[in-house]
Amino acid sequence: MKYFKPILFFLSALLLLSCSSDDDKISFTLLQLNDVYEISSIQGGNFGGMARVETIHKELLKENENTMLVMAGDFLNPSLLGGMKLNGEKIRGKQMIEVMNAMNFDLVAFGNHEFDIPKKDLQNRINESSFPWISSNVFNRTKESIKPFYQEINGFKTSINGSFIKEISDADGTNIKIGFISVCIPSNPKEYVLYKDMFSSIQNEYNLIKEEVDVVLGLTHVKIEHDREIARLLPNIPLIMGGHEHDHKNEMIGNVKITKADANAKTAYIHTINFNRKTKQTSISSLLKTIDTNIVDDKKVKLVVDKWMEVMNSQISKIVENPYEIIYNTKIPLDGRDIPIRSKQTNLGQLIAKSMANSYNNEVDCSIVNGGSIRIDDQLVGDINSVDAFRVLPFGGSVLKVKMKGSLLNKVLEYGNNAAGSGAYLQRSSIEMNDTLFSINNSTINPLKTYTIAISDYLMKGFDIPFLTSEHPEVLSVYHPNSIEISSDIRRAMILYLKNLKKREVHEPLFPKLKK
Repeated sequence: MKYFKPILFFLSALLLLSCSSDDDKISFTLLQLNDVYEISSIQGGNFGGMARVETIHKELLKENENTMLVMAGDFLNPSLLGGMKLNGEKIRGKQMIEVMNAMNFDLVAFGNHEFDIPKKDLQNRINESSFPWISSNVFNRTKESIKPFYQEINGFKTSINGSFIKEISDADGTNIKIGFISVCIPSNPKEYVLYKDMFSSIQNEYNLIKEEVDVVLGLTHVKIEHDREIARLLPNIPLIMGGHEHDHKNEMIGNVKITKADANAKTAYIHTINFNRKTKQTSISSLLKTIDTNIVDDKKVKLVVDKWMEVMNSQISKIVENPYEIIYNTKIPLDGRDIPIRSKQTNLGQLIAKSMANSYNNEVDCSIVNGGSIRIDDQLVGDINSVDAFRVLPFGGSVLKVKMKGSLLNKVLEYGNNAAGSGAYLQRSSIEMNDTLFSINNSTINPLKTYTIAISDYLMKGFDIPFLTSEHPEVLSVYHPNSIEISSDIRRAMILYLKNLKKREVHEPLFPKLKK
């Protein structure tokens, strides 16, 4: 007992000393991704790859254990793998959840593409995830009620909230709470989803948590102009990590920094944040990190990626012999992003339409394809391989040769033009529009003339353009290719067209002038 008091005094002094060393300053790191649809590297293996991102993640964790990996929406869809089947069921984002679980993601926000998949599959993906989700303005709508989405693990359901709070501390005892708030752009209407107003929702969420935390950050999936408006509404948020646009951005609105990385993990943002608990001051240093061949793959995550890539490669190999053969190289980005491809003529849309005509040795007057069939929601640049063609056109389908009257062709083109902003908008080749008139080879379409058209089989089923079917009286004939013809698969047609361009050494620009 005689040693007890000195030991107790020593421990007390040590405790007081450690407490007094608390400097009220703390540093934490955020690794930001957004709009990631592919688990493996893209552009001939030169960029992206979640296994490479995980290498960066682990390096940051070694430097500072207070590191969080976050995703600002859009990761379940679209993807080539997601549309394939495994054990009789479509994969629909399951591959991404497995990879993200292996990476130990800390937080994700809903993006509009999360709602591409059916409600049942979305619920399964949420339940399979080992990380929390947030959004303040998306809700699960049923006939009976409107409720938050939920995550069910081991039979327990937890509501997905509009905010998330993370408590961190450092070696000297500084302890803070970080709040995250989120909203999603209401651009993907579904029966099972209710979108509340973005601005009032995120403002209300901020007001709910601002007194509970030391600092509030945004993790959003909206247009850049929406992020700017949020920054004006909430000027005390030091950082908004956003998604939806696919090109990196770094802007300041007052004292609010807005950042977005490039899609498909071509880049990631690394934010080093220093916070002073006493003064409430925040300083942020942001680095846009290129994810390329200079970064080695993390072995653990690569095993998961490789498992899923084997599933994909086995299915693609049934159609093309060498999926990773470089078939073309372009310095000009080929635009397959959702908004442009569904609202105006793009070089990628025109390339696909040209490849359709080429599949019939250009013995057609023109070619058309619905913009909604082009699902990559990204731009192709640099080396392009056969897998990229499958990413662009994951649904496949054949190219038909159809003879129809000019009067019907005019109606089809007018319908597609009026459908700008939707998947029914038509990408085309050898067709121009001047004012309200369509022409082929500089001649206005003659309603009485018969035209031969290369057209996707999907369009002839009346899905996007209700009156366009094989039974229409002004459809005079429909040729369906056999299985060995180039036109039997639109992806094969695109691949062979690009190969021919490469052989003929046709270089930039692919399409020097595009008309609306």
